[in-house]
Order: sequence, then structure tokens, then C-alpha cells
Amino acid sequence: MTPDPVRQDPYRSPTPGEGPDTTAARRRSGLLNHFLAYFAVAVVLVPVNFLTTPDRPWFYIPLVLWMAPLAVHVAWAMGLFGRK
Repeated sequence: MTPDPVRQDPYRSPTPGEGPDTTAARRRSGLLNHFLAYFAVAVVLVPVNFLTTPDRPWFYIPLVLWMAPLAVHVAWAMGLFGRK
């Protein structure tokens, strides 16, 4: 049995027989994974910051810097970079 090509690479371009619903679902799935990774890192960084250097909060720096790629990923998942 051959593996489903749609599930192999969530970032590939849609094939001619593939509908926009499948593409949107793949993009939302990738975005959900990105959000989960962001919040998992946040859950680790905040306690590490306050356990190691409670007088200097630095946890927000990587979280704020991560917002730019996350915003671009949201725009891509919404289809703002799609072809006309």
C-alpha cells in the first residue's frame, strides 16, 4: 500500500486534482503545530527565567521575536500569499 501523498508533505503545492479545502486543511494543520510549539516553548521559558534570573525577565524576548514568523505563517495559512 502506497502512502497518501497529501499526508507526506504538508507544505507542497496542491496537485491539479486536489481541491482548495484540502490545501486549507493542510495549512491549518501546519499552523496548529506552530502554535503548539510556540506555547510549549513559552511554558518552558517562563519558569526557567524565574528560576534562574528572577530579577531580570528575559523570557519575553524570544517569544516576541517568534511572533514575526508566526504572523507570516498565519497569513500564509489564511491564503494571503496565494496565486491570483
